[in-house]
Amino acid sequence: MNTALLNLLHLSDPALPIGGFSHSAGLETYVQQQIVKDKSTAKAFITEMLSRNLHYTDAAFVSLAFDAAVNNELEIILHLDQECTAVKLPYEMRQASKKLGMRLLKIFQPLVSNDLITSFDKLVQTQQTNSNYCIVFSLYAQAMGITKQDALYGFYYNAAAGFVTNCVKLIPLGQQDGQEVLFSLLPLMEQLAEQSMFPDKNLVGLCCTGFDIRSMQHEQLYSRLYMS
Repeated sequence: MNTALLNLLHLSDPALPIGGFSHSAGLETYVQQQIVKDKSTAKAFITEMLSRNLHYTDAAFVSLAFDAAVNNELEIILHLDQECTAVKLPYEMRQASKKLGMRLLKIFQPLVSNDLITSFDKLVQTQQTNSNYCIVFSLYAQAMGITKQDALYGFYYNAAAGFVTNCVKLIPLGQQDGQEVLFSLLPLMEQLAEQSMFPDKNLVGLCCTGFDIRSMQHEQLYSRLYMS
């Protein structure tokens, strides 16, 4: 049995109890404003979020931090963690990334650890770094023997599955519709994972302004089901 595959399934499981279900990444605003309202607009939202936002932010950081972890370069990882925080303009998105990362550390630190992760965790505990989810994800992926490309596959799938779940709840969509959307996005995820193997550092942080605006508007919604 392929242990690395099992590790990937564990690390990228959308049901992992880190609180991901509490965050919509601005989707709740899109739904309340009737911009995302059915199967087709849900697919459009997820497609754009994966290819125009995560591709240039979190997924790029997964790739770069994975390389740094291979070379045991803690200073580079800390720099990437700071940069990841800096490119997240909405307050709720910064907080969500930090909380998810801290909970991921809490789960896996007793299970999988090395000197690099231990040093990173100590800096998180003393509030000297921010523990962004994508950075922590890459550290554990590398430590668990998962290849970089598989880690990127898992990262994109985890994000897409989370968005689908939120669309099913918020719009709402039928479960079958949700699974059809997820299945239709598999080729895109594969393409994006391959492109993220060697991200252009000059494009890191590039994102769609609309996503940031909707996330900022989420803070002021009259009623909310999600924290972001």
